[in-house]
Amino acid sequence: MLFPVRFLILASSSAGNSAYISDGHTHLLIDCGLSRRESFARLEAQGIDPHSIDAVVVTHEHTDHVAGLGPIAKKLRKPVYLTAPTAAALEPGCGEEYFQSVAAGSCFDIGSFRVQSFSLPHDASDPVGFVFESAGRRVGVCTDLGYMPDSIRFHLKDCGLILLESNHDLEMLKVGPYPWSLKQRVMSRRGHLSNDVVSQFILDDLSSSTSRLVLGHLSEQNNLPALAYMVAAQAITRRGLTGVELNVSEPRQASAVFEF
Repeated sequence: MLFPVRFLILASSSAGNSAYISDGHTHLLIDCGLSRRESFARLEAQGIDPHSIDAVVVTHEHTDHVAGLGPIAKKLRKPVYLTAPTAAALEPGCGEEYFQSVAAGSCFDIGSFRVQSFSLPHDASDPVGFVFESAGRRVGVCTDLGYMPDSIRFHLKDCGLILLESNHDLEMLKVGPYPWSLKQRVMSRRGHLSNDVVSQFILDDLSSSTSRLVLGHLSEQNNLPALAYMVAAQAITRRGLTGVELNVSEPRQASAVFEF
């Protein structure tokens, strides 16, 4: 039986990142940047039993993506898929007894999902994004990257739903509270995407088959949800992409459940 694909962002910001995806047969958790208690509470608020999760996939080892990994992995006792360099960069006690090593760029199956990983330009050991495919329906998860190489544009092509980082407004970042060294890191090619880079991606490469674009990993100091939305919406209008629904995942709160 074909069920809708359901996608829920539990959190998406430097304070914590985690998402849930299900096709009705296989249920996955993407990153564990929240505590076990908070992750499970946000799932249960949407009627999702945390113990139904079949596996966890991890993008990279930064704390805002793995802070709750150990307690969650030990509670679920399910496989955790991550690259070997990412596993090596984690502190002991992160549930390593459940780790399943996958190579960046590899394609692998978890239940009814075909999962394509791809490398991201970010200042972590071996960061990856993912495309999850079930019965021809594709969801792309792509945050924590400094620029958009052709390889990433290729992988996001024909995704029906995309979670894409829109981290900062460049002018807000330049005049904001961060020390200059941190500003340089964020602006670098191994940092984070600006609203303007996302706008250019929409103008150049967003596929007409994408029905929903969700902007995530917004900086609480260097961006505003309304600003990120406006810049992306203007690009969508310029492209004439009338079939794209635009959403912003606001920091520190769960999104609605997206279905398609």
